Amino acid sequence: MTSPRTPSPSAPYRDPALPTPQRVADLLAHMTPEEKVGQMMQLDAKADYASWIRDYHAGSLLHTSPERLADAHRLNAGTRLAIPLLVGEDCIHGFSFFEGATIFPTQLGMAASWDPDLIERAARVTAVEASAAGIHWTFSPVLCLARDLRWGRVDETFGEDPFLIGELASAMVHGYQGSGLGDPTAVLATAKHFAGYSETQGGRDASEADLSRRKLRSWFLPPFERVAREGCRTFMLGYQTTDGVPITLNEWLLTDVLRGEWGYRGMLVTDWDNVGRMVWEQHVQPDFEHAAAAAVSAGNDMIMTTPQFFEGALAALRDGLLTESQLDAPVSRILTLKFELGLFEDPRRPDPDRVRADIGTPDHAALNLEVARRSLVLLRNRGALPLGEAAPAGARLPARRPRLAVVGPLADDAQAQLGDWVGSSGQADWMPDGQPREMITTVLDGLREVGGARGWEVAYARGADILVLAPDPEGETFPDGQPRPPVVRPVPADPDEIARAVAVARESDVCVAVVGDRVEVTGEGRSTATLDLLGGQIALLDALSEALSGTGIPLVVVLMSGKPLVLPGSALNADAVIWTANPGMKGGQALAELLFGDIEPSGRLPISFARHVGQQPAYYNQIRGQHGGRYADLTQTPAFAFGEGLSYTTVVYSDLQIGDALVHVDGQAGAETAVRARVTVTNTGERPALETVEVYIRDLVTSASWADKELKAYRQIRLAPGEQRVADIEVPLAACSIVDASGRRVVEPGEFELLVGHSSKEGDLLRAGFTVAS
Repeated sequence: MTSPRTPSPSAPYRDPALPTPQRVADLLAHMTPEEKVGQMMQLDAKADYASWIRDYHAGSLLHTSPERLADAHRLNAGTRLAIPLLVGEDCIHGFSFFEGATIFPTQLGMAASWDPDLIERAARVTAVEASAAGIHWTFSPVLCLARDLRWGRVDETFGEDPFLIGELASAMVHGYQGSGLGDPTAVLATAKHFAGYSETQGGRDASEADLSRRKLRSWFLPPFERVAREGCRTFMLGYQTTDGVPITLNEWLLTDVLRGEWGYRGMLVTDWDNVGRMVWEQHVQPDFEHAAAAAVSAGNDMIMTTPQFFEGALAALRDGLLTESQLDAPVSRILTLKFELGLFEDPRRPDPDRVRADIGTPDHAALNLEVARRSLVLLRNRGALPLGEAAPAGARLPARRPRLAVVGPLADDAQAQLGDWVGSSGQADWMPDGQPREMITTVLDGLREVGGARGWEVAYARGADILVLAPDPEGETFPDGQPRPPVVRPVPADPDEIARAVAVARESDVCVAVVGDRVEVTGEGRSTATLDLLGGQIALLDALSEALSGTGIPLVVVLMSGKPLVLPGSALNADAVIWTANPGMKGGQALAELLFGDIEPSGRLPISFARHVGQQPAYYNQIRGQHGGRYADLTQTPAFAFGEGLSYTTVVYSDLQIGDALVHVDGQAGAETAVRARVTVTNTGERPALETVEVYIRDLVTSASWADKELKAYRQIRLAPGEQRVADIEVPLAACSIVDASGRRVVEPGEFELLVGHSSKEGDLLRAGFTVAS
């Protein structure tokens, strides 16, 4: 057998002046079956990347430290065809695994801003920084609906509402991909995890998603359809099975819906070892040969981290389970992206000059601070905040410098503050110590700086610990060789630590307790059976609440958590409660500014908080029709509802008016195509506000069961103290649709309500009726 000849330097695929389809066709004609299979493989550079390039003809690498990446490009340039590498990385809320990069609040934290423009700007910064270091592709944004709060990956979502997810995901995709793939600062966006991955059993990650096609069409697919039609260039497939079929093999989703109905022409990538999991975990394929053949036949393009795919696919070709022509479509889609990125002319290797100029810049830090400020949600305030204002009723007025007690295990934990998918969170082995400490402002740092400038003394006591880790009794690795996450063991309360924290609090004028979770109980494969604060945190809060009761010393609880947690009564009844998600590098400064009133609280919850772990699911837009409105032993009302968030002022809604209360579905000349309304919004307080005007639709009678109300629009307006403004509202008629019993999305004639106000809570909403006529 003779070796294939290397194409001449004048081969058409090397000519950038030719159309991309012609270049792709020419390159395909030069490729061997082994090279085609290799192009379909994305492999982990933490392993033997030299072998991946030399022996497997790998088309893509991920988890590439700067040193590995430089060497990989050198090796790849010496291969027969020198097809450039496509380099991917988990840049989830910043350029996650590069020392000195800008780490923003987590996606759930960013979602609390409800601000697409802000999120697009954050994604643009991430793309600029990642592309400078030679990254072409980010596995972000996550479009999953957060349904069960026990699920470990809630922090990676934009929350629980399909409309809000679509708005924010669209903005993030545009930020990553910039003005087009020819822009050297653009990176490929990835919509994930397609689809229904978050509909778990018991909150367990990657468990069976028991979803009907109608349910998928109703709520899970609309955000994906939006970004597919808007040009998101890659989709990642979920781990789970639906109706017994792994998503990797779900031809209805991949072929009929995504590539058929939506006309999607981008690239599909499996999640980590999806093809292998069909063999060793799901047991739906007998071996890697059959798994590889099934994955190609179902329409997958890039196979992430399944090295056995190479021999499996070649065996399937030899045995007739696959034909070489079946490889041409996925390989063409991969090559098309490489040509459109311009990698054949410029492989976009790490650029030391750009790294120095573009990563971790002051401008990026300033935007990071802005995002962190907007991510904070004030949930309770009984007059304790902002600090430095008039003292609460009954509080003592100090004759000395005011003193602030800062307690809690997360008050000064820099790396935990960043959340998951950062240097020290376990996915990368080249940053064991995480991001540089000097780039991170913890809550304690921020309060010392901002409070100190006002003459406040700041005292600190840790008060409690959260958890320790133990080896998984099932073994250190999964069957595919990947490490198992360690088992979490809560740390018992330490009476001496609690006593020290209580003493510090009683000697102060205000106590700020910073509690929450750590990365070990959030993230992929890290679902939890409880939503309680772990370790000694509840005992700490209970002791502080009891000790400070009647003293006039306010207790301010800061919940820093990757997802909503269940708060004990001592927290729910505190003088103020703030949720910060994981606020990123500048989170401590943002929080200090909010506590002292330098900024106005403006965040709104993108997700509901349960009162008890058994209160799952807690999301607001649930289906009508259950017996009763509560459990026999517990209310179903969430502790904090979707859309909630307080300001330091009061905003009042009044005079909701619909322009035309009769709207026609279609077919009438001059008929309205949207529901239009106006509402008066008044700032009745003495501080400015950034108010999020939330707009919901309720279809009063539907032909099939449906949610009681759904967010369909919102807008943000700034109000000076005492200012009154009229906010115009427009909801496209198409947004008043349901998915009927046969799976069609339709607008049904009948009576509707437009609901406008502060949050999804009934008591926060004004109502106006309108009719849709056929």
